[in-house]
Amino acid sequence: MNLIIRILLTAVLVMVIAHFMPGVALKGAHGLSSDNFVTAIIVAVVLGLLNLFVKPILVLLTLPVTFITFGLFLLVINALIIMLCANLVDGFAVSSFWTALLFSLILSVLQSVLFSLTGGDK
Repeated sequence: MNLIIRILLTAVLVMVIAHFMPGVALKGAHGLSSDNFVTAIIVAVVLGLLNLFVKPILVLLTLPVTFITFGLFLLVINALIIMLCANLVDGFAVSSFWTALLFSLILSVLQSVLFSLTGGDK
């Protein structure tokens, strides 16, 4: 049940960020808001899967660079995960690397706040 709540909260955050942030587009198949929510849920699931399977491999491969940059290279990895998600999910688009970087920062901060408020980090 906790996983479903996390996915739904992430989907809502993706919709809100995409609405207010230029350079991020979230469009359903028919342009309806319910289609946008379905696309946002797909984005949340794909982001979760990419963070579970791809991100650890990228972190391991770039460990020396991450160590030299005191962990700041992890922000680059997060942006690359967002861009990969945009390539995999139809209806989700990110215009540039810098937009993906800002999107990942905002999403991470808002997820941390919401998950701590809802008790999801227990």
